[in-house]
Formats: sequence, structure tokens, C-alpha cells
Amino acid sequence: MKILVVNAGSSSLKYQLFDMDTQDVLAKGLCERIGIDGRYKYSAAGKEEIKGDYPMPTHADAIKLLTKNLTDPEIGVISSMDEIDAVGHRVLTAGDIYSDSVFIDDTVKKVIRDCIPIGPLHNPANLTGIEACAEVIKDVPQVAVFDTGFHMTMPPKAFLYAIPYRYYEEYRLRKYGFHGTSHRYVSGKAIEMLGNPHAKIVTCHLGNGSSCAAVKDGKVIDTSMGLTPLEGLPMGTRSGNLDPAVLGFIGDHEGKSASEIVTMLNKESGVLGVSGVSSDFRDLEAAANEGNERARIALDMFIYSVRKYIGAYAAAMGGIDAVVFTAGIGENNGRIRAAIMEGLEFLGFELDQEKNLKTREQADVSAPGAKAKTLVIPTNEELVIAMDTMNIVLQRA
Repeated sequence: MKILVVNAGSSSLKYQLFDMDTQDVLAKGLCERIGIDGRYKYSAAGKEEIKGDYPMPTHADAIKLLTKNLTDPEIGVISSMDEIDAVGHRVLTAGDIYSDSVFIDDTVKKVIRDCIPIGPLHNPANLTGIEACAEVIKDVPQVAVFDTGFHMTMPPKAFLYAIPYRYYEEYRLRKYGFHGTSHRYVSGKAIEMLGNPHAKIVTCHLGNGSSCAAVKDGKVIDTSMGLTPLEGLPMGTRSGNLDPAVLGFIGDHEGKSASEIVTMLNKESGVLGVSGVSSDFRDLEAAANEGNERARIALDMFIYSVRKYIGAYAAAMGGIDAVVFTAGIGENNGRIRAAIMEGLEFLGFELDQEKNLKTREQADVSAPGAKAKTLVIPTNEELVIAMDTMNIVLQRA
């Protein structure tokens, strides 16, 4: 079975084609600047990477380019799009309507549309990708895999906000959490590595966007992101947690509207806002090493926040068996991993420092005899989407 996985953004579309018999990626690509000037990159196993400029006024045009590349006699991997059995879409949120992945029909599309106020940046783009695929790749089953789905096991004490309850009843204002497919994948791998289905695990998805989750018995009991991906850790450009009165203060003193302030908190804050240097942690480390104090403080704030979440979630679960690091920073930056774990020895953590600094693949980087494990597990969100899509299609057959 061949599954196409699509992740549509407002002006971009990423995709991977999986052969589910082997779980191999046959080809992958990225269409950027859709509606502007159009740029694309395509690669397939054993073939030279293709990239360049290509006009893509709409997402449907990006899908047409995708089909052209996949079926091209020289660079393609299939003879026709008839070989694709289904399309799996990464969708930000369905609110609390769906916790599992679902076959896409008109009802599901309406739910995605109704949840645009929760995911104003992502849900419209996800819906556009779904409709573009339906237009170009006709009569192929489509499945929605929700970024919030894995977090729907949180209890009310974790997902409710301490505001008048009617806001939850009327508007479903609550914590939803994000990066769910990543937390699901790496926590499952951690359970396999530990050989313990009841393990208490904190998963740390650390990149330009970052979140932590407390996973006990394979289920999320809490996570750091909230109603939107703005809550939680300070990130590349997102502020993370702050006193809500900050919004009122800025509004009163600078005459900014609530939406303008939220935009600032999403796009101009985080480590970029503190450092004034960059949202890229590699740039921050370089600047800090050259003596830039604000860059050092921004890094310290991020590290401190992750460490606090690990400690808090250990308390919430009544113990901890492992911390998992994943995503761009979590998988590739041993220095930041070591800094986060420093001071957590009282929870049973101890690193093999040499192994930790070298590791960029799945590994246990704990010191011999450590009571709690420190694991590095590269995430594979696209494979989760492909597997869910395959299973739903097979169930409907």
C-alpha cells in the first residue's frame, strides 16, 4: 500500500510518499511560496534531488506539481497516481470533537472549519490542502490526523483554565496541546526501549516550536502548549507562559489591540525577543559564546523552563522513569540536553556526557546505573500519519 502524507501550510506544502509494506519513504518534496513566486524541492531514493522555481498560484497547482514529479519517467517513483491508495493529512486541531484520526468527509471538513478560531494560522491551510487533493487526486480516500488528538486523554484538572466555566461551555476554551503526533511516536518508542508499558515519561519536543508532555501508561496527563501553541515554553518567536496582565499593560501603554499583542507574542517574542539576535538556537549559542549577554539569558530561560516542566511533570505523575528528547534541538544539540538535565540528579538522572554530546540518533545517553533514563529519539510524525491513514483505509475496506 502506498500512502501520500501531506502537511499544508498557508503558503507551503510538504509531502512524503510511503511504501507501507516496508515503511520506506519513496519520495518527498516541499513546495514553498505558493501564491507568490513558487519554489520547490523534490527528492526520491536513488535519484538526484530536483529543486527550482515554479509558478504555483494555488495549493492545487502545488499538488499538480507533486503528481508531475512523482510520475515523471526520469525522477518519479510511480507510473501513475492510481498507485496511491490514500492521502493522510496533518491537521492542527478538531478541538475536542475528535481524539482519533478520521476518514475525511463533509462533516469532518465542517469540524475543521469550525475550529479555525482555535487554529487560525493552520486549520485554514490544512483545509486548503485537503480540498486541493480532492480536486487533483480524485476519488482517493483522505484521512485527517490531528496534532491535538494524542492529548485528549488529559483530565479536566489539567486541561481547564481557571476562568468562568461558561467560557469552556460556550466556546470550548481549554488546553488542547500540540505536537501530538511527535509526542505519541517518541513516547511509544520510549516504552519499547524501557520495556515498560506503565512507564512515567516526559517527552520534550524541542525546536523552533517546543513543548513537553507528561505520559503515563502510554497516555498524556498534561502538556505545556494550551489553547494555542503560544502557551508553555519560550520558543523561537513565541513568548510561552507569562502574566496575562502583560497584555493589558502593553495595550494601555502602547495603544495596541489584543490581536496586535497576540501577534507580537507569537512572532516577535521568545528567544528572538529576549536576545534581539535570532530565533535560531545555533545563532544564539554562537552569540552567547562571543559574549552576548542577552543571547546567553535567552538560552538560560529556555533551558530553565524545560527543566521546570520535567520536575513539575515528575510530581504530577508521582515519579519519573525517563525523559525523551526529540525534534531539531532535542535530537541534535547535546550541549542543551546536558544543560537541561543538570540539577535533576535528585530524580535519578545521570548522563554519559561523552555519549550525549555525540548522539544524534536513537540512543540511551544515561550513565551506567542511572535510575532514570535520558533518551534521544528522532521523531517521525509523517510515519504516524501514514500508519493511521493505512489502518483507517483498511478498516473501511
